[in-house]
Amino acid sequence: MAGKGKSNGTNAPKTVSLALQGGGSHGAFTWGVLDSILEDGRIEIEAITGTSAGAMNAVALAHGYLEGGRDGARATLEKFWSAVCDESGLNTAQRDIFDKMFASWTFDSSPVQAWMNFWSSFSSPYQFNPLNINPLRDHLTSIVDFDKLRASDGIKLFIGATNVHTGRIAIFDKKILTPDHLLASACLPTLFQAVEIDGVPYWDGGYMGNPALFPLFYNTQSPDIIIVQINPIERMVTPKTSRDIQNRLNEITFNGALLGELRAVYFVNRLFDEGVLGPPRYKRPFIHRIDGADETAIFSAASKMDARWSFLVQLRDIGRKVAKTWLDEHFDKIGKEGTLDLRLAYQ
Repeated sequence: MAGKGKSNGTNAPKTVSLALQGGGSHGAFTWGVLDSILEDGRIEIEAITGTSAGAMNAVALAHGYLEGGRDGARATLEKFWSAVCDESGLNTAQRDIFDKMFASWTFDSSPVQAWMNFWSSFSSPYQFNPLNINPLRDHLTSIVDFDKLRASDGIKLFIGATNVHTGRIAIFDKKILTPDHLLASACLPTLFQAVEIDGVPYWDGGYMGNPALFPLFYNTQSPDIIIVQINPIERMVTPKTSRDIQNRLNEITFNGALLGELRAVYFVNRLFDEGVLGPPRYKRPFIHRIDGADETAIFSAASKMDARWSFLVQLRDIGRKVAKTWLDEHFDKIGKEGTLDLRLAYQ
């Protein structure tokens, strides 16, 4: 972040980059993590890479900080998540599509879930959403001044999407961001038509990088990267229904690229340990992770579509608590060593 934050005691602020996963409504956990970090004041944010809900959190934070510092960032994050569950500003067509995205009651057993399962099996968004309605566009444009964001210095942003033609990850820098880039990053192909930018169609970035870490290796000064992970690596149950099988497949797919990058970082760190690589030409990355697996394991993958305010606030509060605990335990290690056991993380 541009400028200095409060030290919150005797600890001087430390600079890090953030890597924010996507995961539907579970992105409210990340909201809580960010809210706690901003409130704590000991961490400065140099850059954020994000996908899908992680991209939304990244842009909301960066714009809010630009408008009003840490308090502005916290307020804008809350405004975005409040808008996610606000039905009052939507017309009938928007409400219909929004209900397909985020059910208004317990999603696992809702009629909306049954409706979605049926129609997604027999039709595509080009058929059941021919006008390509996406309420998130209105929310984004009402909350974020993209012209001002693009022109700003300070927090760097890297937003990931998947190029439908090539199957490769595309990274959009803050200097070119528009609402379309955010919608591309969050474009689930079973719900929305591919988002075309300069004639190229894009789907959700989570398929190829959730989130992508490599932009932080090449474009930042700080060696520290904090991954905010919301998709569980492990679920110690065997899915048996078609819905549960698909949900678990999505979780595995959306974690795959991240695990691959962590494997690469582990290899690079071994080269540092063996003296093959070193400064000043190479920077050793310090990887950290804040995740709520112990707290959020009770929520099914299907609950990522639940946008009730009470559920979002519950996730936010879990994120705040987990982040506070993590900061208390690991702040002193930032800038000195990574706190994520990389070998265990990808095995």
